[in-house]
Parts: sequence; structure tokens; C-alpha cells
Amino acid sequence: MNKFRPATLPWFSFLLIASVVSRGAWGDDDAPRVETGQELLVFQGHVGAVQTLAFSPDGKNIASAGRDRSVKVWNASTGKELSTLAVDSGFINTVAFSPDGKRVAAAQRGSVKVWDMVTEEEVHVLPQGGEWVTSIAFSPDGKHVAAASWNETVKVWDAMTGQEVFTLTGHFEPVNGVVFSPDSTRLASAGYDRTAKVWDLTTGQELLTLKGHAWFVESVAFTPDGRRLATGSDDTTVKVWDLVTGKELLTLKGHTDWVTSVAFSPDGKWLASASNDHTVKVWNAKTGREILTLPGHADSVNSLAISSDGARLASCSDDGTVRVWSTRTFVDRK
Repeated sequence: MNKFRPATLPWFSFLLIASVVSRGAWGDDDAPRVETGQELLVFQGHVGAVQTLAFSPDGKNIASAGRDRSVKVWNASTGKELSTLAVDSGFINTVAFSPDGKRVAAAQRGSVKVWDMVTEEEVHVLPQGGEWVTSIAFSPDGKHVAAASWNETVKVWDAMTGQEVFTLTGHFEPVNGVVFSPDSTRLASAGYDRTAKVWDLTTGQELLTLKGHAWFVESVAFTPDGRRLATGSDDTTVKVWDLVTGKELLTLKGHTDWVTSVAFSPDGKWLASASNDHTVKVWNAKTGREILTLPGHADSVNSLAISSDGARLASCSDDGTVRVWSTRTFVDRK
């Protein structure tokens, strides 16, 4: 993620929703066309840049956060704001839902806060050494929470008790991304040391170090089968790695600035990447061919997320917006 660029909209921002609406609902002449990037709804929301976002597991809600020190939860279909959760100080770098959707976590400098989504009360405050927390993730089995930090470590906690399980050390510069494998047995981390690392969550031991990027690694994502890993880097490329051999399989070139976020579709057939070049790109995950570019943002795109059914992609930006796209056209063009 692009964490520290200045906000570009000082007074207000908007939630922009773009999705497929049936022609019957709008009439043949008025039907919005997602292929053109047309926005269907615009809502007032965050003040300033939106740093991070996540879909709820059922795809019904989106949580977003940024420089205004708040987490906002939205209805993903209507754009209606459902709740706002505030933090004490510092803007929020990263947000994540628990696998059951009952909790949401957000991170700022030095700690991770976890809220109950029903009561909106804090459940845990997890310390992370006083430095900026750059990325958080819940394990798919719901047992653990992990956080990457500028203190060069990844911490793993018990999600129910808040007790620390591991501190993973091995990166020698800030860690900027973290994700669990689909079976919850491994964890991958992205580092400013130009590497990605894969860790065994039974022992806390490092399994692989993936070297090949020419600059900071910002983001990591497992394929749904857990056999490959995608990495996005400030060298403007996305790489895909074999996690059995540790070998680089693909290098995806097309962005013209830092790649801030990567994610695979739930079926593993396509891969999306966000960049400081103001775009989101969609790629064929097997061949590395670029499928299309989503050019709607007016500033750096900081994060993206894909709904669990693969039907929608959401992105957020320094331009103060969150956009939700239908993926129907991605499938059509594969």
C-alpha cells in the first residue's frame, strides 16, 4: 500500500459504486454500462485519502479507512454508510474482517484494534512495538490475526484471546504486507528489503525467501489453492512464484509506477493489481496477459479487494474515493 502520500481532497471524499444493473430495471436506453467506467452512486464519506478497504466475507459490506482516523462500513450494493468506528490518533493503514464477519480490525501506529461488528465495541487492542502497522490479516480458519510493521517484524496473535503466538523475524527492513494461506498453515510477508517470505505457522519458521524484485515489495497474495504467490513491487511489476520450488513463474509488466496491492480472483483465473499510476489492472493468472485496465481513479490507488464470489472488485485511492466494479467484463475478456 501507498501509506504516506498527502491527502488530495482536504474537505470531503466520496464512495463511488459501479456495478451491473439489469437493463430491465433501467430501460434499454438508460442502462448504465460498467464497461465505460460509469459511476452509479456517489456518497460523501472519508475526509482525505482512503488508504485501505476490505469486503466482508459474505460480500455484502465493505470496510474502508484512511487519513481521517475512521473505519467506515458500507452496504456494498447501495453505498449506504452503516457505521463509523473511530481511532484515537493517527490515520489508519489497513483494515480486515474476521472470516465470520463478526469482527473488524484496523491498524495504526503501534497497535491493532479489533471491534465487534454488532456492538461496535473494542474487543482487543494488540500492541505492535510502537511503529507503523502496515498490514493486517485474519487467518481463514479464524484462529489468528497477523500484523506487519515498520519494526521489521510480523506478529501473530490468538484471535480470540489476543495473546501473542509468534513474532516472526527475518526481514531486515520494514514489512509492508501480510497474508495467510487459504489453509491457514502458512503466512506470507512483503518487505522493503525487496523480498517476500513464507512462514510455517506451526513452528514460526521461515520456509522460503523469494528474491527477484528490484525495489520494495508492497503486497502479497496466495492463489486459492495455495500453490502460488503474487507479489507487487515499487519496481512497477507483479511477479508470480511457485511455492514448491520457490521459482519465479511470471513477471507482469504494464504499470508505470509502484504496485501497491495485488489479489487473485476466488477461482484463481485472474489477478488484479493496483498502482500509484492511478489504475487497476486485471491479468490472466496463467499466462500473465493483461486483460484490461480500470482507469477511473484520479490519484494513486492504495488498495484493492475482491468479493468472495468474485463478482466485484473494489479499489480505494488518494483521490478520496472507493470504487466498486463488476467483474463480468473481466470474465468476458479472459
